[in-house]
Amino acid sequence: MEVCGATALSWTHTVSIPLHVSLPLSKRGTRRLSVWCASDQTQKANQMTVSITGATGFIGRRLVQRLHADNHSVRVLTRSRSKAELIFPVKDFPGIVIAEEAQWKDSIQGSTGVVNLAGLPISTRWSPEIKKEIKTSRIRVTSKVIDLINDLPDAVRPTVLVSATAVGYYGTSETQVFDEQSPSGNDYLAEVCREWEGTARKVNKDVRLALIRIGVVLGKDGGALAKMIPLFMVFAGGPLGSGKQWFSWIHLDDIVNLIYEALSNPSYKGVINGTAPNPVRSAEMCENLGNVLGRPSWLPVPDFALKAVLGEGASVVLDGQNVLPVRAKELGFSFKYSYVRDALQSIISEKAA
Repeated sequence: MEVCGATALSWTHTVSIPLHVSLPLSKRGTRRLSVWCASDQTQKANQMTVSITGATGFIGRRLVQRLHADNHSVRVLTRSRSKAELIFPVKDFPGIVIAEEAQWKDSIQGSTGVVNLAGLPISTRWSPEIKKEIKTSRIRVTSKVIDLINDLPDAVRPTVLVSATAVGYYGTSETQVFDEQSPSGNDYLAEVCREWEGTARKVNKDVRLALIRIGVVLGKDGGALAKMIPLFMVFAGGPLGSGKQWFSWIHLDDIVNLIYEALSNPSYKGVINGTAPNPVRSAEMCENLGNVLGRPSWLPVPDFALKAVLGEGASVVLDGQNVLPVRAKELGFSFKYSYVRDALQSIISEKAA
């Protein structure tokens, strides 16, 4: 995701750091000329301190890696210190702060920005209890983060909150095209997203809020591909259901880059769709995955089989929406992967390396 301009540094130099050069100006002695360079000062000015919920998840892990690699300070807000320490060992992530809930306020205080990614995964069998937990896990953490931010004095309050939401906000359709101005749907996931976003919008008005409606994230270590690739490798891969449903996807590097840019670029605010510019239908997605893996995509998974395994949760993969990243393109965001075949080839070659 290095295509973003967030890490670019100015080459303008001003007076800041002394470099002493002795020049012979006369036979009787020398004079010392002081030359100053602003590079270090500029770099420090661009450094952020970022507190992250959901940092141990699929997107969160890559975001932490990216921020740490760019010398930003990272504070992991977690409910399990032991899990976070396994994922972010001190030898690989020196200086990282891992804070359990009792320490969240101290971590958020003085942070440049907060990223809120926490929430129970939705790709599971939905019982009434699970549906309740899917919603409450998002609302509870978001509400806690908002309260902590709002209770801080102005001088130590973060200036930006990047809060995740999902393209499920729009409901499902095989014919409609959705952008950031489209109304919300009327199904369960749309309801979850509305309440999730509504909670985030309660943040202090002086805090810049970016709501990222995230599509299906493609990467090598999790998400949809982690479940699909093994099936294709044993020649059991194919379209899910009819194959006509839309698949609004985004490469893991691009969603991390979008969040990174939203943290550092003041123009990024309000709703921004976190999807690639070229959604595909499920059958095309599976055909491309089969081609990249050198496996056929001939064995469709019927609706009834998915519903038997996932119950109502099968709607996550059987229904879809065609979502376009209009706002991101208006902001000049540069996608590293605009086409699903390129994204899949990159991910599979990364797995093989």
